[in-house]
Formats: sequence, structure tokens, C-alpha cells
Amino acid sequence: MIDKVLSAIFLPALLMIFFTRVTYSRVVGFLLTVALIVVSAYKGYINMWWLIVVEAASLTIGLYFVNEMKRRKKNKNAS
Repeated sequence: MIDKVLSAIFLPALLMIFFTRVTYSRVVGFLLTVALIVVSAYKGYINMWWLIVVEAASLTIGLYFVNEMKRRKKNKNAS
């Protein structure tokens, strides 16, 4: 149980950052991460609603970090 909680806290944010860096697109990174979450829920690895909420919060945090990285890169290039 603790492994599911820890993976729900960290993996969606890390996947969001990874997919965005690989594809150079926030939208594609977001869609790939959401697709993985949906598939894991469909397969039965996520069986509690609060675990889905934790994953959604982690995905939101990952999206925030991606936006911050993009903003810093834009400011660095503008200077």
C-alpha cells in the first residue's frame, strides 16, 4: 500500500517533466502522462479514489515545474 502512495506522489510529476523534456511539448507530455494514469486505473492498479486525487495533484505540480522551467528558459534567452 505504501508503495502505491509513494508512486502516486512522485511518478506523475516526474513523468510529466520527463515527457515534456523528451517531446519538447507540454501538451504531449501532459497527454502521455494522463494516458498512463488512465491505463493504470483501467488495469486495476489504482483502486481508491483518493489515490487518483493524489496522482492528479502530483501531475499538477509537475505541470507547474514544467511551466517554471519554460519561463526561466524564456527569461534567460531574452536577456
